Amino acid sequence: MSNLTTSVTEFLLMEFSDTRELQILYSLLFFLTYSAGLMGNLLIIIITTIDRRLHTPMYFFIRNLSIVDACFISVTVPPASINALVNNRIISVRGCAAQIFLVTFMAFVEFTLLTVMARDRYVAICQPLHYPVIMNPRVCIQMTLTCLFTGLLYASFHTGYTFQMSFCQSNVINQFFCDIPSLLKISCSETFSHTLSLLASALVIGVACFAFITASYIRIFSTVLRFPVKEDQRKAFSTCIPHIIVVSLFLISGYYVYLQSPSDSGSIKDTILSIFYSIIPPFLNPIIYSLRNKQIKEAAKIIMRRKCLLRNKA
Repeated sequence: MSNLTTSVTEFLLMEFSDTRELQILYSLLFFLTYSAGLMGNLLIIIITTIDRRLHTPMYFFIRNLSIVDACFISVTVPPASINALVNNRIISVRGCAAQIFLVTFMAFVEFTLLTVMARDRYVAICQPLHYPVIMNPRVCIQMTLTCLFTGLLYASFHTGYTFQMSFCQSNVINQFFCDIPSLLKISCSETFSHTLSLLASALVIGVACFAFITASYIRIFSTVLRFPVKEDQRKAFSTCIPHIIVVSLFLISGYYVYLQSPSDSGSIKDTILSIFYSIIPPFLNPIIYSLRNKQIKEAAKIIMRRKCLLRNKA
């Protein structure tokens, strides 16, 4: 399907494997991972919504992060798994554009939410007396809406800019979902300005958010280490460590996807990097928060006990 003389009307996504049996096996493994990640995020959403003790800014942002993760993992994995099962690699140009928009939007919102969560932890630990005033519900909603609105602008710009290019050389995307770097490689238009704008915007936003998060945690750790009671230090670290793990995981995976150019042909390395970026963070985030967070575990136990009691009464 290379050296096409007319503009493409559809794209061909990369298969999980050339062997049909392995393709089905990988598809099922992907779907099981997706199901586990989706259920984990939905569980956190339900727990932080039902339990009134968790109606605080920190859990408000954790709930929003879980919503984004559930949507993020749903954009790429189910379509790829279904396509593999029915042996269909085709995706329309509109479907590809929608997927790129949603992936870019979710990634942007997730990273900016993680930045806002660093601000929340900083105020809670370094300015505890002013915390209810600074992080009041109105401010939390405003910050979340700002993340969503700027994410819409960012995703709309890059999606529109990408599909201004012509695709007349090949319609084969060496990826199991549509993303901007893969489309840049098969465009017959001049791609330097597109690549430059993508890298520049990603670096500016990434460096700014990373610098803010780093500065926040430097102040947090310097404050926590001055706590006279070891138990207070432990509690402070227990709320910060999961966030640091999630930020590191997302940054590392995003760096490998967008700042390292993939090979011209599909490779195991490119596939693994894409899986690490699009599946692993949303899958691990609920595990990290639920295992490291005592309040979420206690709230989950209470909800399970209530369900058991209701079943026994019924």
